[in-house]
Amino acid sequence: MFLRRGVSAVLLILQAVSALAAAQDLKGIYALAKRRVPKHANAFSFALVDGEPDAFEISDARGGIHVECTTVSACARGLYTYFTQHGGVDIWWTGSRLNELPLPLPKLGKRVKGRAIVPYRYHFNTVTFDYTAAFWDFEQWELELDWLALRGVNLPLAWVGYEYILIETFREAGLSDADIADFLSGPAFQAWNRFGNIQGSWGGDLPMAWVNDQFALQKRVLKRMAELGMTPVLPAFTGFVPRALPKLYPNASIVSGSQWSGFPTSLTNDSFLEPFDPLFATLQKSFIAKQQAADGADISHIYTLDQYNENDPFSGDPAYLRNVTAGTYASLRAADPDAIWLMQGWLFFSSSAFWTNERIEAYLSGVPGNDSMIILDLYSEAQPQWNRTQSYYGKQWVWCELHDYGGNMGLEGNLDELTHGPLAALSSPGSSMKGIGLTMEGQEGNELVYDILLDQAWSSTPLNISTYVNGWASRRYPVKHLPQAALDAWRILSTTVYNNKDPSTQATIKGIYELAPALMGLTNRTGHHPTAIPYDTNSTVLAALKLLVKAGSQQPALRAVPEFAYDVVDVARQLLSNRFTDLYTTLVKTYNSASSNADAVRTAGQPLITLLSDLDTLLYTNPNFLLSSWIADARKWSHGSRSYAAYLEYNARNQVTLWGPDGEINDYASKAWAGLVGTYYKKRWEAFVDYLVESKMTGQAYNATEVSSAMLEIGKKWGNETWGTGAGERWGVHGDTWEVVTKVLRTWA
Repeated sequence: MFLRRGVSAVLLILQAVSALAAAQDLKGIYALAKRRVPKHANAFSFALVDGEPDAFEISDARGGIHVECTTVSACARGLYTYFTQHGGVDIWWTGSRLNELPLPLPKLGKRVKGRAIVPYRYHFNTVTFDYTAAFWDFEQWELELDWLALRGVNLPLAWVGYEYILIETFREAGLSDADIADFLSGPAFQAWNRFGNIQGSWGGDLPMAWVNDQFALQKRVLKRMAELGMTPVLPAFTGFVPRALPKLYPNASIVSGSQWSGFPTSLTNDSFLEPFDPLFATLQKSFIAKQQAADGADISHIYTLDQYNENDPFSGDPAYLRNVTAGTYASLRAADPDAIWLMQGWLFFSSSAFWTNERIEAYLSGVPGNDSMIILDLYSEAQPQWNRTQSYYGKQWVWCELHDYGGNMGLEGNLDELTHGPLAALSSPGSSMKGIGLTMEGQEGNELVYDILLDQAWSSTPLNISTYVNGWASRRYPVKHLPQAALDAWRILSTTVYNNKDPSTQATIKGIYELAPALMGLTNRTGHHPTAIPYDTNSTVLAALKLLVKAGSQQPALRAVPEFAYDVVDVARQLLSNRFTDLYTTLVKTYNSASSNADAVRTAGQPLITLLSDLDTLLYTNPNFLLSSWIADARKWSHGSRSYAAYLEYNARNQVTLWGPDGEINDYASKAWAGLVGTYYKKRWEAFVDYLVESKMTGQAYNATEVSSAMLEIGKKWGNETWGTGAGERWGVHGDTWEVVTKVLRTWA
């Protein structure tokens, strides 16, 4: 095997911190092959060799395919390259189709080589563990980890079960279980407790059954990560502590954090133990020692630690900021001499008024050396911070795609930026970029924009978008004689919806029907929760939907492909979402007209309600668009306890609606899910239309406060209900996708 020699210092770090990679163990890759291609598993062989970091070479072998690699992760990527580029199959969030690999296996003819252009391929945002994975079991994690490993990810975040070790650490410090319970947040909101944004729980204390189950799950997740050649990024003690700690340690330097997102003081203003206080190092050592005892001392030495996520420091003095990071890093190294600190760089964008370049440089300078820290440039595709900070003043950093906020589901992307931006950053003068990664808040659709970035991490030149999309769609719909119409649909989408150059809408587009109804402020929002639609619906979404439907008619086998059915529903969903905006605009115009009457308003409002009914019916035809699945996933952790199941369901419901006891982050994590549309969004819009009609009838002026209060009450009532007990509440899939989509086109095209 011919590979260029030379191993970077960064790769040596990764190899050192990954126990199985260091042991050169390929059992996990053989198990992956057996798991995903059982009929072909014995036809694949693997070998670790010396050579260029993260490189592979695939070749024909007697009776199968041989993959040589310099790391376990590269072996997984080599296998994936064969699957996708030569076998025509892939693995998706909706399921693995790798078992459809042809028999006999296609021959390569000549050796195929590949090499990563960066040592780190990162995945996960801290909040993904709640917006997407809050209620996952191991089977769901297994699909996710195989998806990651095959795409070459080697540095995933690993937050599951964090609270177990934290509780043990707090107990050792002398805190009572009541003190600790008062601090921890519910299962659907743990990320923001970990960030120090919120404390405590609405809806009831966090049960120890949950803590124990998640701790057990983490053990399985970490074991699988290591088997697949990944280095998990582990939690550490952040400094956020229960309010009772100052009573036990009155001389400790503990300050109160800032209020977060309008939450009441009882649920925010988290207490923060300053890292230069000796107690911080004591708690850090306790936490890491317990974690190492549970998971192994060498599974990883990379720790995630974010102290100022949407939470400004106690002081902006550069010396203070430098002392914070110096103390934090010293505590990590005292507990683990090989520790590397990983942090999200979101704060430098979200609180840019506070985080001046002087303060950023001071904060980062508290960590000695450039290899002892990794910074995730969280929103590189739209709001990069590396370029204003001189490549984070030399610290290692990762070019990340954020894109999705709250698990919102609108179609959007900027493929050109994803294929050119990372390479430009990597080759910029003085660049200390060492990775490419995904940091979306939620995994909900738009797989194309995430796949292409992870693939770009293995190409030193920009991927050809047209060629890439054509191959991607062909693998996604693996049928004989794939109609050109299917490829044309993705050509349209990739050159319009996924070619969004509008700097004000670089994120998933939110449907306004998911927002609390109001007379103004819903349409044309920009920023990272945009509702503005930066393309013409008829020539893009509608045209693509018609082509997909045409392809399904030309090749009926497509209708049995889960990803094809998903895409047809998803594109139809986007059509209805965009049409709703048009109908809403007409309703508002009608209401605001001095010459309109109640009947005119009722007539203008009825199509909105009809559309939401049609949308709910559409979404019910596919298993990936169901509120009932989210609720079922939550309730399955209840061990048969009705009260515990109700607690979990409340958490699940509240996150995707009010996001807080009183709608503090209302509709942030809204979803286009059957059941949620029909029993919640539709109910709100019906109430809104009725209010406008009554307002016209009585001549009473529109009262925004009254409307907002009514919507909040609907949300509170809905959040306390039990799925399956109300009218029209169903579990699972209902209806036929193709019949429903035909009706959608007939009605809304």
